Amino acid sequence: MAISLFSRKQTKRSGGPNGAGGADHGGKFEHADTLTLDPDELRRLVQLGQYGVVVRNAERFNHQAHFTEAKKVSAQAIDEQFALVPEGYVVMPQSINDTPGCPEITEDTAPFLLQRCAITNSQFQHFLDAGGYEELDYWPEDIWPHLIDFKDQTDQPGPRYWRDSRHNRKLAKHPVVGVSSYEAEAFAQWAGYRLPRETEWQMAASWRIRSSADVLRRYPWGDALDVKRCNIWASGIGGTSPVDSHESGAAPNGVHHLIGNVWEWNSSDFDIADDEGRPIVGGMLMKSIRGGAYDTYFPAQATSTFRSGMSTLSRFHNVGFRCALDLDCLDC
Repeated sequence: MAISLFSRKQTKRSGGPNGAGGADHGGKFEHADTLTLDPDELRRLVQLGQYGVVVRNAERFNHQAHFTEAKKVSAQAIDEQFALVPEGYVVMPQSINDTPGCPEITEDTAPFLLQRCAITNSQFQHFLDAGGYEELDYWPEDIWPHLIDFKDQTDQPGPRYWRDSRHNRKLAKHPVVGVSSYEAEAFAQWAGYRLPRETEWQMAASWRIRSSADVLRRYPWGDALDVKRCNIWASGIGGTSPVDSHESGAAPNGVHHLIGNVWEWNSSDFDIADDEGRPIVGGMLMKSIRGGAYDTYFPAQATSTFRSGMSTLSRFHNVGFRCALDLDCLDC
């Protein structure tokens, strides 16, 4: 079901943070081009990168003559964009300060697929151009009244630091930021994917496979911090980097920027307690964010095990996301 929530004329306003994580990237904002959408539904799905929708809906499309080719292209794209995270387990602290002896939980994680890179501005542009903000089926019903607030710097629908519903062309390959957890969830559903759970994200970053070695990686590349392998405050970059950069800091399966660049939304509620065991709650539901960002000052907050959370409607300059996919979806 679609509805036009942004049809009224808006008064444009400029502004927003400069720097790589914001609208201007230290220079003139260059509007991204408008995409001409293919009139054929199946070809349009491939054009927009909704590969999960194609491979998971064979019964819906298999009567079309070009479905076999579309499914082949989509499956190949998923193979290129996603990496297998093997079965493993995580140990997560249950208190905010993670002090020695604090309560912990241990959870097994099943194998799954995780995107090698965070979602970029250009990828999120496709969601917007396809009418994602007007398609109510992608959004929880109790969030519908808030959709009118998901606007850019010119009061048009889109991430917080865009303008005129367009991203900055210079940041096309940078992670999209200024999106709430609901916008991240909506994009994932639109593309045929989902957000990773917090346990899955930690497994991908810590690579804790059940074996006689029982190795826990503090960082995806190993146990020692190396600011050249990631993008945090100490790296001296001062803004977001392209999502496929810092290849030497990737996890063993080639997943980039699990540490640094931008915090990443997870689908899990952020449940944690203070040192006295009292639950920490906010004014609204909080979701897990993991990994740290380009402006994370304390290295201890940019590790595979550090936990943090944010209110679901927050649209910060340093928070993005990547998608996950269940293995059985490839058999659809």
